[in-house]
Amino acid sequence: MTASYGRGGVHSVILGAGLMGRLLACELARLGHRVSLYDAGNPDGNQSAARVAAAMLAPLAESAITEPGVVRMGQHSLQRWPELIAQLPPPVFFQREGTLILWHRQDAAEASRFTRQIALNQQKIQGLEAAQTLNAQQIGQLEPALGHRFGQGLLLPSEGQLDNRELLQALLKQIDARGVQTHWNTPRIPNDFEPAVEGECQFLFDCRGLGAKAQMPTLRGVRGEVIRVYAPEVVLTRPVRLIHPRYPLYIAPKPNQVYVIGATEIESEDLSPASVRSTLELLSAAYSIHSGFAEARILEINTQCRPALSDNMPTVRQVAPRSWQINGLYRHGFLIAPALLDVVMQLVTTGRSNLADKFSLSLESLAKIT
Repeated sequence: MTASYGRGGVHSVILGAGLMGRLLACELARLGHRVSLYDAGNPDGNQSAARVAAAMLAPLAESAITEPGVVRMGQHSLQRWPELIAQLPPPVFFQREGTLILWHRQDAAEASRFTRQIALNQQKIQGLEAAQTLNAQQIGQLEPALGHRFGQGLLLPSEGQLDNRELLQALLKQIDARGVQTHWNTPRIPNDFEPAVEGECQFLFDCRGLGAKAQMPTLRGVRGEVIRVYAPEVVLTRPVRLIHPRYPLYIAPKPNQVYVIGATEIESEDLSPASVRSTLELLSAAYSIHSGFAEARILEINTQCRPALSDNMPTVRQVAPRSWQINGLYRHGFLIAPALLDVVMQLVTTGRSNLADKFSLSLESLAKIT
């Protein structure tokens, strides 16, 4: 299919240079496409939800709140991320040391509900490793700073994380190395292009997140608030999640003693600065896990809105011949992006996707496929 478009190669246009747009640009260019990438922001990705993220890869943990299809995408992506990262020029932090789940004594009932839910999901979804129950001594063996603070916990083995900002920069370098034509601070909409018309691009991919709301009115923003701190007195070697009925905190350790702290999820497209209340709650919860956070230095307090649809599931939607929208990644961007990438690439190269069936991903079509 892609080999039939003449001497100049297939010309593909991508709108949006967030995580999905950058992955797609690298892969299409690797296959020999002539790629044009347009974004309303700058190369740093400051307008992208992917820049304000913990980038945790935790399909079993997320199974407590999402659909099996997303969990299967996460399983697929955990295998694909090392392959994708290996193609990039600079090193990108990636680990699979599991996720540590903790709770304070007063939240034991909430922890029991969580434990039952993920145990049920582990039985239903093939390939999910079972959670390991931990006592204080076992917690201390995994994270020496925490064993005396928590009497019980769970380890979700083989889950992982990566450094979102290192990845975005590495993808940018790969985009440049592969000759992708980039257009920064240049917002464009799908109607600016006519795929398959002579002299125009052959493929169009809209990956703009909330920037596509005019074309996808059902999109909504889900606000997240994330704090990045430098904490040399804290030593955590894997992501930690704190079970709490109101703010289920996560702490993701990044290179150079930087920690990403988050929890809030607000049904709002408000991008104003974080509130005092949510900031206090996040930092107080982090301090309750490790007192070393009291001396941490706050590097950033960020807000961002993740694009979501009514069912909180992603979509790959064909809106015209050779024109697709990829959107609705919600809070699962890094968890599912490689899976969506592989679905899209199957559609481009063969016109169909068996992976979409595996992931229970509905490939909605609003146009006759030609």
